[in-house]
Amino acid sequence: MALISAHNINVDTRVINANLELHAGEILGVIGPNGAGKSTLLNALAGIIECSGDININDQASDTFDSKQRAQLVGLLPQSVNSAWSINVSDVVELGRLPWGDNNTDAIQQAMEWAAIEVFSERKIDELSGGERARVWLARVLAGQPKVLLADEPIANLDIHYQVSVMDVLKNYTAENHGVIVAIHDLSLAARYCDRLCLMEQGKIIAVGTPSEVLKEELLSSTFGIPVNVNLNHNPPIVLPQ
Repeated sequence: MALISAHNINVDTRVINANLELHAGEILGVIGPNGAGKSTLLNALAGIIECSGDININDQASDTFDSKQRAQLVGLLPQSVNSAWSINVSDVVELGRLPWGDNNTDAIQQAMEWAAIEVFSERKIDELSGGERARVWLARVLAGQPKVLLADEPIANLDIHYQVSVMDVLKNYTAENHGVIVAIHDLSLAARYCDRLCLMEQGKIIAVGTPSEVLKEELLSSTFGIPVNVNLNHNPPIVLPQ
């Protein structure tokens, strides 16, 4: 049974006839050039924007869930998040419990530990660097303990240490019978951490499969418009422009 599945998803011209499935225990990476439709697809799966087609969660039509139930099952980490208020980091993370209507301290503490933000948990969110704030937003989503975590470029503002750290967190999260869909530009990290990849171009999914099936030099070079070198036998894998 798929945790979430999408069939013939359309969002005007931004996403066209998209089909995918996410299973428990896996990371599905969504890759492709800027403007390919990655963020739009994730927002459609989360129910943030309207789309045509069918989305099922735990084999049940998504429109049979109310907004609170859907938020308990599917958590979204957007590409860009800002706080309108100067509040403590711990309070921001606690907001992740809103779908459940509680302040589960164990879930909140675990989320902060996973995101490695305990050291500044009592600082104000607007006092943090961009990379620190990115980890706070991740912790907020983790605190909600969703079955499906949708992460839109979660490592974009992080240094290489925390890029690996965040991807480790997402990988470990799938080990607890959860699933993660992550939009990611770093193809080397995608090859290293993702169980399957979904390659998008101009709103369409043009390839789905394991990293070795999708990360083909000819396909990537055509999609990104630049020669790409792929060495999946290296440890860790390397996917870089020539």
